Amino acid sequence: MTVRVHFLPDDVTVDAQVGEPLLDVADRAEVIIPTGCLMGTCHACTVELDDGEIIRACISSVPDGCEELTINLFSDPTW
Repeated sequence: MTVRVHFLPDDVTVDAQVGEPLLDVADRAEVIIPTGCLMGTCHACTVELDDGEIIRACISSVPDGCEELTINLFSDPTW
């Protein structure tokens, strides 16, 4: 199943497959999500979904059951 993934504030949209790692989707869309540990513990890759849920992009994938997904990128000067 294909899901339209919309990255904000970059305003970039790309099609992705259910289960595809979010970092791979962002890379294909040429959107930079900062990473650190790649295990979800450093919180460098924290993003917010359109429903307000906060997730770690490095350990998350495109969920099943939605046609569109909006990902809000944070601007953290630490990373």
